[in-house]
Amino acid sequence: MADEHATYVLSDSVTQPDREAWFALPAGFTTLPLDALTAQSDTTDASRLREVVDDLLAGVPDGVGRQRVIGQLAGAQRMMLALREEGVVHCSLGLHRDDDGDGRLLTSFFTFRWQEISRAPLHLTAARAVAAGHDRIEVLDLPCGPAAIGEAAMRVAPDLGIAVERLLQIHAYLPHPDGSRLAVLTLTTPAPHRRAHYRAMLHDVAEHVSFDDPLVHLRTHV
Repeated sequence: MADEHATYVLSDSVTQPDREAWFALPAGFTTLPLDALTAQSDTTDASRLREVVDDLLAGVPDGVGRQRVIGQLAGAQRMMLALREEGVVHCSLGLHRDDDGDGRLLTSFFTFRWQEISRAPLHLTAARAVAAGHDRIEVLDLPCGPAAIGEAAMRVAPDLGIAVERLLQIHAYLPHPDGSRLAVLTLTTPAPHRRAHYRAMLHDVAEHVSFDDPLVHLRTHV
């Protein structure tokens, strides 16, 4: 019989004193050490990244799939150099089997970043964030407050080393209750034909974002 209750694996970061948002990713995502992604090759952080990648590749059964993951990761490293300056505080690599297609391994890249904004009503802030440059716009009321989701096609620069010309990016914009910043969740995939699947995945992640520590209740009863 299947377990009726979802099982979550808690990251050590969940208890960090400077934690400002909490979220959960579905199975298949591996957190990448952010500092290591942009570290020099001869540093301790770079060694940590190699350990994560080795563990990740151990679960990929074929050589073609491993090469695809390595290529995606190399491109992610180049993108992170720019994204780090834009407030990215978390990134994860997703590996999922295309059960509705030919069974090949699909990759995706998830980031969470903060964006400073001018104060305005939260619903207006969410609508403004998704108004320009997005398709399939959806404005939502989530447990954490107003939000908006939209999609954008991204042309891949040749120097990123990714063997596709375009990527699909799905963005979720969640204004922080203090009104001064915006949480931006982005799921990037080179498989736009699975748009509905990845959009539903990001919608579920956004649904479970909390700006208040969800573990407070548990801690008071331990």
